[in-house]
Amino acid sequence: MRVLAAMSGGVDSAVAAARAVEAGHDVVGVHLALSRMPGTLRTGSRGCCTIEDSRDAWRACDVLGIPYYVWDFSERFKEDVVQDFIDEYAAGRTPNPCMRCNERIKFAALLEKAIALGFDAVCTGHYAKVIEDADGNRELHRAADWAKDQSYVLGVLTHEQLKHSMFPLADTPSKAEVRAEAERRGLSVANKPDSHDICFIPDGDTAGWLAEKIEMTTGDIVDETGAKVGEHGGANAFTVGQRRGLKLGRPAADGKPRFVLEIRPKENKVVVGPEALLAIDEIRGIKVSWAGLPIGEVSSGADFDCHAQVRAHGDPVPASARIERVADDAGIERDSLVVTLKDPLRGVSPGQTVVLYQGSRVLGQATIDAARSLQRAEL
Repeated sequence: MRVLAAMSGGVDSAVAAARAVEAGHDVVGVHLALSRMPGTLRTGSRGCCTIEDSRDAWRACDVLGIPYYVWDFSERFKEDVVQDFIDEYAAGRTPNPCMRCNERIKFAALLEKAIALGFDAVCTGHYAKVIEDADGNRELHRAADWAKDQSYVLGVLTHEQLKHSMFPLADTPSKAEVRAEAERRGLSVANKPDSHDICFIPDGDTAGWLAEKIEMTTGDIVDETGAKVGEHGGANAFTVGQRRGLKLGRPAADGKPRFVLEIRPKENKVVVGPEALLAIDEIRGIKVSWAGLPIGEVSSGADFDCHAQVRAHGDPVPASARIERVADDAGIERDSLVVTLKDPLRGVSPGQTVVLYQGSRVLGQATIDAARSLQRAEL
């Protein structure tokens, strides 16, 4: 096949491309230039997609003997990922920019351009697995190494996108083996540290970065009964589950710490309460998509058993789910995913993504629109 290898500049994408070459595919490497921010060398950045990463990707392609290109997707990245991140926080939600990047850049814009240029597949260094069922339909599954599994952030991939996705690291038992293989192949990124944090916030100070993008207005901090217990300098700076930095002048009656339960941007209020009220029993999601063909219960609206995961490295919990048709503000009916958790989750926030699994298979995902605590509802 003609394969376009997305080269982040890290060890995973380099080894994935090497395996694609070794498998006999016609491989071309491409690095995505996503940011035009100055000072994005790794010495001052903890994310990915830096200038140094571009150079490392070029060196890897040179060792592999494959063509190398840099594609400028910075304008689309700014609109679809960075601005989305700002807008979501401004609305009191907690977005996942890596999920949006996979959805809108790496497996939408990149794949669309790759297919237009005649490529059959896009190859990445994600730890996830694509399996074909008896009818040849592709399914997304967890990687062999659950500690490195990245199927959660790939839960946004559609049936059509899975047809053109290649994950050569799927069955690799550990990251150590990937590094050892890179060393054997003479790839200079063998011992390069993993990227972490948000790539467009080089110093990792998300709150400080947001303060420059979103107007912060002072407002009230209230408890779960609505009584004022303090003031804040901007509701958008808080996240659900936060404990530190509340600076409450009025202690709780039981003397125990209080946590952020909810952010109400329209009222400019932050709601706090006891830790027990962070436990969420029901999630309602919008922007629903299915990773491969949806299971039969989806179209019938029947309940189905699954496991729900709300963070990239979070533990999946047993749940049941169903699809409901709900009218939006414009009166248009859309799918809403209702997930009832059998084991409550703490600190779930609107804007996060819930991904559903059956065994190792990724069923699909939705953006969390509302998270409900039955205990809190009874107050």
